[in-house]
Amino acid sequence: MPAVAAITACLLIIYIVAGYPLVLRWMALHRSRPVQRRPIEPSVSLIIAVYNGERFLEGKLQSVLALEYPADKLDIIVASDGSTDRTEEIAASFAAQRVSLLRLPRGGKPAALNAAIGKAQGEILVLTDVRQPLEPPSVARLVENFADPAVGVASGELLIRAGATQEEADIGLYRRFENWIRGNLSSIDSTFGATGSFYAIRRTLAVPIPADTLLDDVHLPLAAYFQGYRLVMDSRARAYDLPTSLETEFPRKMRTLAGNYQILRAYPALLGPGNRMWLHFMSYKFGRLVLPWLLLILAAASFGLPGPWRGVALAGQAAFYGLALADVWILKPRLLKRLSSSAHTFVVMMVATLGGLSVLFIPPRTLWKVNSAGPLPDEASRTH
Repeated sequence: MPAVAAITACLLIIYIVAGYPLVLRWMALHRSRPVQRRPIEPSVSLIIAVYNGERFLEGKLQSVLALEYPADKLDIIVASDGSTDRTEEIAASFAAQRVSLLRLPRGGKPAALNAAIGKAQGEILVLTDVRQPLEPPSVARLVENFADPAVGVASGELLIRAGATQEEADIGLYRRFENWIRGNLSSIDSTFGATGSFYAIRRTLAVPIPADTLLDDVHLPLAAYFQGYRLVMDSRARAYDLPTSLETEFPRKMRTLAGNYQILRAYPALLGPGNRMWLHFMSYKFGRLVLPWLLLILAAASFGLPGPWRGVALAGQAAFYGLALADVWILKPRLLKRLSSSAHTFVVMMVATLGGLSVLFIPPRTLWKVNSAGPLPDEASRTH
C-alpha cells in the first residue's frame, strides 16, 4: 500500500509540474483557435480601484493619459477605497484631463470596483491596478480582441522588471511561467480568470462582485466564461511591474490560493461536465491546490517503502528540502545558489498553498495586505 501511494503521488506530481505543461503546449500548437482581432474603437471606461496609492498614482495616470486611444472615447475613473494618504488629492489634480475621482468609504476592492462599474458608461471596461504603468498602444491592442464576438474578456501581459537578487529573479521566472501557461490556454480557448492588474471586459457581462471576494479578476471573468464567452490573453498589450521579494510574494500567493477555494464555492461547475476546459482546470488550477498534499503523501509513504527504495526516496527528499532550507546561508557558487533559491521558492509557494486553506476559518479580508514592492526605477537610480 505505501508503494502504491508513493508511486501514485510521484506520478501526479510529475504530471502537474512537468507533464501537463508539455500536453498543454502540444494542444496549443495543434488545436489553437486564433482570435479574430481587428482595429475597433468602442467607448472605453478605464477603472483604477486604489487604496493609499499615492506613491504610484501620478505615474499611473500619466501612462493612461499617454495611451494611443481616441480621447473622446476614453473616460478614466479612479475609485478611492477610503484612502487616507494623498491618493484623492492626486486624482483630483487630473480632473481637467478626463479623470473622475470616485470617493468611497473603506469597503474593500470588490466594493470599489462595483461602484466604479456602476458609474462607467463605456462599452468596454478596462480594469487596472495603480502600480503598473501601461504601454501607449496597450489599450488599443486589448480592445482589438473584442472585434471577435466570441471574446468576453481580454487580458494584457504583465512584464516584471529585472530584479536585483536571485530571489527576485526566481519570482520573476515563476510569473513568466504563469504567463506562458495562460498564453497557451488562451490559444486553445480560455484562461481561468484574467491578469488582475490589466484586463478588459464587455460592460454587458460585468456582474456584481461579492464583498468578501479575494480574486475579483477571476470571479468577474468566469461569469463571462460560463455564458459561453472566451477569456483570452494578448501579449501585445503590456503593463510593467516592479520585482518583488519572496517575503512580499508569500502573502500574495496565499491570498491567491485562498481565493481559488472561494472560486470553487462560487463556481462549482468548474469541477463538472459544465466546464468545457475541465481537463485543463483539473490539471492546472486544481492540480496546484492538491500539489502540496501530494508532496506530503509522498513523504509519508516513503517511510513504508521496502529497504533500498525507502533510503533512496527519503534521501532524495531530504536533500531537496535541506537545500531549500539552506538557501539563506548559500551565497556561492552561483549554480548552487540558483538551485537552492529555486528549491526555497518552490517550498515557500507550497506552504502558501496550504496557508490558503485559512480562508475556511478566518474572514477573507484579513488575507488582504497592502501591496509593497521595491523602489521605483527613478528611486532606484537615486540610491545607487
